This record gives sequence, C-alpha cells and structure tokens, in this order.
Amino acid sequence: MDIEDLQTFVEVADAGGVSPAARRLGLSKSIVSRRLLRLEAELGVQLLTRSTRGAALTEAGATFRDYAARACSEIDVAREAILPAGELRGRLRVSAPLSFGPTHFAPVLEEMARLHPRLHIHTYYSDRFVDLIAEGYDCAIRVGYLQDSNLIARCVGPMRGKLVASPAYIAAHGAPETPDQIVTHQALMQGTEAWQFMDGDKVIAVRPQGRFKADNGTALTAAAAAGLGIAYLPDCLTHAHLAAGTLVPIMSAYPPPPAGAYLIRPPGQHPARKIRVLTELLIEYLKESPYQAGALAV
Repeated sequence: MDIEDLQTFVEVADAGGVSPAARRLGLSKSIVSRRLLRLEAELGVQLLTRSTRGAALTEAGATFRDYAARACSEIDVAREAILPAGELRGRLRVSAPLSFGPTHFAPVLEEMARLHPRLHIHTYYSDRFVDLIAEGYDCAIRVGYLQDSNLIARCVGPMRGKLVASPAYIAAHGAPETPDQIVTHQALMQGTEAWQFMDGDKVIAVRPQGRFKADNGTALTAAAAAGLGIAYLPDCLTHAHLAAGTLVPIMSAYPPPPAGAYLIRPPGQHPARKIRVLTELLIEYLKESPYQAGALAV
C-alpha cells in the first residue's frame, strides 16, 4: 500500500473534496483522483462518494480515515528518526499574514528551504485567520494578541506598534490625547476590532469608529498617510513613513500593551521537527530585526 495514496486519501477526507485537497497538496486533480482509485481498488471498498459538491466519506471510509491518518503520522515520525541529523523532508504548509509576511517572514521560510533541500514549503499569505485543522495547515504565524483557542502557541518575538496619523489629518482635526477621545475621530480599521492601550498598569479597550476599513495593514498604512484618519499600526509598517514625516505618533502617553509574534500549531503532545526548526529560525530572525514584526489586530 502506497503511503502517498494514504496521505492523499486523508487530505481529501479532511478537505471535503478532490479540488481543495489538490490545492493543499500542490498536485493536479487528476493525480489525486488516480491515487484514490488505486487505494480503493487495493482495499476492495469504496471510501468516498463523489459529487459536484465535493466528496463524502462512506461508512468504510470514515472508519479507514482514522487508521490511515495514524499510519501517515507514524511514517512521518519514522522518517524523521532515520534522517541524517538536522535534515528535514516532506511538506510544510504554513499560513502567514499578508500585510508584512512576504517582507518579514518570507526570508525565514526561504532560509529554511535553502537549508533543507528535501523539504517542500507551501506558504499561504492572508490576513484572514485560517482554521489550521479544517484547512490542513501544519502551522501559522500570527501576530498581535492571541484569541483563546485549543491551538498551541509559541511566542517567537515581541512586537512594537503605535497610534499614528498624518500631519495633514492632525492639522485639520487635531489628535486624541486620551483613549476616550478616539471615538470622536475617524479610525482606520480592519473590521470591528477593539484598540487596547496602557494607562499605567491598566489596559483600556476602545471601540473606534470610522468610515474606511481594509483587511490589510499595508492598505491602512497608506490610508493613514493620505490623511483619512488615525490608525493603530505596527512599527514594521510605519517606520518608513515616520522617518519621512508622512506619519507621526500620537497619544504616546498611552502605548499599546506588549504583544508578540507567535508560531501556532494544532494540538498534540510533540511538534514535528520541521515546526521546531521553523520556530527556532523565527526566534533568531526576530531577535536580530531592527524593528519587531507584527500587527496589532485583535
């Protein structure tokens, strides 16, 4: 029984169809379908029912899926155990933020690929918080303040950020001096998030209001520089504007609370070695970064 056929079946079962599984695996749909047919022929049972809406497990498929997943996991562990010290292989699916992932986290993933030529790294950049388990990711790089979940998180570096506005906006509308004044200003936001500030040891949460929203930090930075409002942004997005004077820090007496960049993985007692290696590379990279990466989104 081919281990690739087993892995493909598990991906199709978890993704709910051949097309999404093919995207996860980086394969054509025809290859995925051939592997499924070969596995079903070898077992002599139908594992999936196909339709235009996707694929659903048969009773036999539902039973076999758990055994197949455990077998694939054990094979991965065994492969790691017999590889030369430090060598990685297989596939690593990573979700990373779009706002600064390509500029701040991509170099780490590129270095990992250079160090481990037998490892296949598939990175998906989006500011959306993906469902690691349902969407089949090995891990995700997330930044800001973590939401409660059953996922396991490791902090890989601190973050710095601040409230900013353009000189033109301040000249026309003034700048808030205390958190309660924020609601009187046009806020540039990703959605309906709360902004958090420190008043001594106390954390103050504010629900800002505004007419301009974007799901991307780079777009919000550009809007702030254009004078559309005040924005709560990470230093890695604003440092060039601050240096040029197109943005200035405001309400500095109430800084954001400490935040961080995190490597998130699904629950499990021991992380795969490839995730441990990525974690250590991120820690080392962010330690040397002149300004820590991160977004201050909730």
